[in-house]
Amino acid sequence: MKMMPCPLNGPRNINEFVYGGEVKTMPDHNTCSDKEWADYVFYADNTIKIVREWWFHSASGYWFIAERHTASDDIIRTYDPSEIFKEKVSFNVDDDKGGMQ
Repeated sequence: MKMMPCPLNGPRNINEFVYGGEVKTMPDHNTCSDKEWADYVFYADNTIKIVREWWFHSASGYWFIAERHTASDDIIRTYDPSEIFKEKVSFNVDDDKGGMQ
């Protein structure tokens, strides 16, 4: 059985987690092109290396970051997102740009 070290709950069975994608620098959603946004959302580098990824512990509702080697699948480290993210990003819908009312 593969275990994931959750920063909040300790070591847990990998089946309790959901993969959330790579941690990447988000382009400015107000000024980027559709292609830039699609590249951010849908495309990954897919090279052999250590990547930072979002993971969700479904039992507790906790999101965290894991560093994982893509070839060996070894989990190097897990930690709370507050270690690298200091601000919350808000997505405000502008009614003039086709937003729903």
